[in-house]
Amino acid sequence: MRPKSKKQLSLSESWLGFEQAQELGAISQVLSQHPKAGEKVWQDLASAGLAKEGAIEAVGLSGDQVLRALVIKQLNGFSYRELAFHLADSSSYRKFCELEWGQAPSKSTLAACIKAIRAETLEQINRLLVGEAKVKKVDDGKKVRVDTTVVESNIHRPLDSNLLLDSVRVLTRIMRRGVAELGSKLAVPDRGKRAKRRALGILNARNMEKRKPLYRDLVKVTEETIARAHSMITTMDRAIQRNQEVDFEELMKLRAELSHYMGLASQVVDQTRRRVFAGESVPAGDKIVSIFEEHTDVIVKDRRDTLYGHKICLSTGKSSLVLDCTVLEGNPADSTLAEMMIDRHIDITGHAPRQAAYDGGFTSLANLEAIKAKGVSDVAFSKARYLSISDMVRSSWVYKKLRDFRAGIEATISFLKRSFGLDRCTWKSFGSFKSYVWSSIVSFNLLVIARHQLQT
Repeated sequence: MRPKSKKQLSLSESWLGFEQAQELGAISQVLSQHPKAGEKVWQDLASAGLAKEGAIEAVGLSGDQVLRALVIKQLNGFSYRELAFHLADSSSYRKFCELEWGQAPSKSTLAACIKAIRAETLEQINRLLVGEAKVKKVDDGKKVRVDTTVVESNIHRPLDSNLLLDSVRVLTRIMRRGVAELGSKLAVPDRGKRAKRRALGILNARNMEKRKPLYRDLVKVTEETIARAHSMITTMDRAIQRNQEVDFEELMKLRAELSHYMGLASQVVDQTRRRVFAGESVPAGDKIVSIFEEHTDVIVKDRRDTLYGHKICLSTGKSSLVLDCTVLEGNPADSTLAEMMIDRHIDITGHAPRQAAYDGGFTSLANLEAIKAKGVSDVAFSKARYLSISDMVRSSWVYKKLRDFRAGIEATISFLKRSFGLDRCTWKSFGSFKSYVWSSIVSFNLLVIARHQLQT
């Protein structure tokens, strides 16, 4: 059985004298003081079937070791292959992850274990770290700043032609797997080359008049592929009903996958007809921008940039520690999030902050009144055009200090994006997207607490 925790006798008395090794030592000390964090990860591993006897390397990484491996990955931006190499090669990383002599987890094991950690688990771990920061006087949560940013999904530019091409390519690939599983001699026409030629023609066409005939043929090819996929599903159903000698579990998996992508392909065809042929402006909520990451939202930022991913709302304290984060669906206005973040802060810390600073997009009289009613003494909205300073804070001096304090969250967001991979999520599915965001935040907070310990 996979152990809940595992302690290794250290072969070295102290960490190396390098700054990074000292930080790893401090982070390790924080994690050792909170064994519940590893236990929560172990529960996720057990729920995913990775802690049962006979599971992949079941007598292997404990919950605490998986959490430590995740921290190493996010601190350095490693791929799973790079993570496996460094855990096998680096004495500091092996000591940090408390690996036994000769223990070298493979990249597939690391990927399976790390991806099993739920976003809710990482959020609970972050709350433990916020409590740890309060005890060690890193951040008491009495002064907060709130802002939003966008984490992009790992998709290519969402052109209708590319989406149609992806639909043809993926449906054809799944149908071929289905034919191989059925063991039949059914022919699966490959429309991929034709679809690719049309997509390239659309990309290089000078105007919409020259693109339309190419779009019509590309839509026709996609609809033919969807119709063929319908026939394949009928064939699969007949094979299941006749109890043919096939792997029913694999066949049902392929059938579900084929049905899923057929629905997405049909949606892509519909939005292409509306936009290209009917000249309709398709609302962002009705658009699909990727058949692989269909949860992706279209987010227009400041009427300038169009981003594809999810908006997140962050609150940080005076130490730059990320006290809270929420991953949002759609593109809600910032003004709808101000009160919610205070409610979440009260739930996490048990009290309202004494002072709160917001970006200008959160500004509204209703927000000011609601936040003050929750016990926040000073509330500062930057660029508050129609709210008086006396209504928000005690004095102009306090307002200026809070306004300058709010600007510091921009540096935290920049650091998260540059050094912790928060600019683009490389994990697939919305659940994994949220886990990725929280893994970056937990790793960042561990580093903040560790650096504070090393300075005191």
